[in-house]
Amino acid sequence: MRTLGMKRPGHASLRRGRFSEAGRVYSVTWATNGRIPFFTQLRPARIVIRCLMHCDASDWSRTLAFAVMPDHVHWLFELGHKKTLAELVEAVKSHATRKANEDGITTGSLWQAGFYDRAARRDEDLVVISRYIVANPLRAGIVDEIGQYPHWDAKWLTG
Repeated sequence: MRTLGMKRPGHASLRRGRFSEAGRVYSVTWATNGRIPFFTQLRPARIVIRCLMHCDASDWSRTLAFAVMPDHVHWLFELGHKKTLAELVEAVKSHATRKANEDGITTGSLWQAGFYDRAARRDEDLVVISRYIVANPLRAGIVDEIGQYPHWDAKWLTG
């Protein structure tokens, strides 16, 4: 995985050689500021989910799977042609922050700077990656079965 925008030695070298490729599938993860668990409640988590769906409706992405965890987001998607990877993630983060501030959920920045991403290889099984993403609440011990967790979706797992 690679990091964008992180303030640490060598962070600029992580971006070297990177490019956004429309039509490529990416797995992206980013965390809340201070790892504060904003998304334990339905309303804040739905703000993020609506942002992801807006990206799909705008043809910026095509979501394959996501899990909004209490303090971070996992998103598997195919990148559209209208935004770069960095522009897309920034659009989600900034819109969710603006909406969370308007709704009184938080003030100021909702997210840590940067994000982790991984471009899926053409031969990778996207269903396996999707299952890994939606199983995050199980691995974190938040629920005993995935059906108990309300903040996820996956193209192949929900019909």
